[in-house]
Amino acid sequence: MAVEAPATCPVMSAVTVRRSQWKQGLGPTSGERTLPEEMAVALVHDASTTAVMMATPADLEDFAVGFSLSEGVIDRIEEIRSIEIVESDLGVEARIWLAAGKGLSLAKRRRRLAGPTGCGLCGIDSLSEALRPPRQLPPDDLRIMAESLLMAMNALSRAQRLGQQTRAVHAAGLWTPTKGLISIREDVGRHNALDKLVGARARAGAPVGGVVLLTSRVSVEMVQKAAVLGASILCAVSAPTALAIRTAQAAGMTLVAVARSDGFEVFSHHERVVFP
Repeated sequence: MAVEAPATCPVMSAVTVRRSQWKQGLGPTSGERTLPEEMAVALVHDASTTAVMMATPADLEDFAVGFSLSEGVIDRIEEIRSIEIVESDLGVEARIWLAAGKGLSLAKRRRRLAGPTGCGLCGIDSLSEALRPPRQLPPDDLRIMAESLLMAMNALSRAQRLGQQTRAVHAAGLWTPTKGLISIREDVGRHNALDKLVGARARAGAPVGGVVLLTSRVSVEMVQKAAVLGASILCAVSAPTALAIRTAQAAGMTLVAVARSDGFEVFSHHERVVFP
């Protein structure tokens, strides 16, 4: 089945630059390299800035919705009235207008984030907000063959169009046993890529659940965001933190990490992975 196509982007998400290259024994050469774009993206709710992230300027409507959901600004997409993407010389504003009354509750828990490349915890003024309990996943009978997870991660790698161009971005994908890889989003920030995936699925009105695939390490906020998507299994190429494992265990999520071409490690709720 075809992978859900990313939305059009208001700004170029990659640029080609001139560069000099040196290799031992060959000497210097000149040429070009394609690199991902990075710019400030302000997430503005009801005319007040909630966060400023350094991000790849693609799929920004998805980013606005996903960030709003995964950071608890809204509980469901219907609480967003409209989204406007506005470019300026300094960056991009994603202007999100909330349903009546939702802005009042946001004001009570307002926090300002200003961090590098999708840093999801920079500037938080409340430790309880940073360590909020994850969304509880309902019990399910999802079981995945070990080989299928390897196939899923391989499919994610093949689907990374921006990643293949630049070798400098992260990806987050959603995979199911019946449909394969159904959605992928990319960004210079790992948090941003996952937020874009959350937003894409919410905007599509798609049912939650499945396996979230990541090209990054697994920190606690990545588990929290994957739980918002309703993912029973989270599979990543790099290792998790100890807190991420405890959070996945509490959420009822299977955490698979250190995924390589020949295997992986399972850290929580092992029962969902079936070994041959």
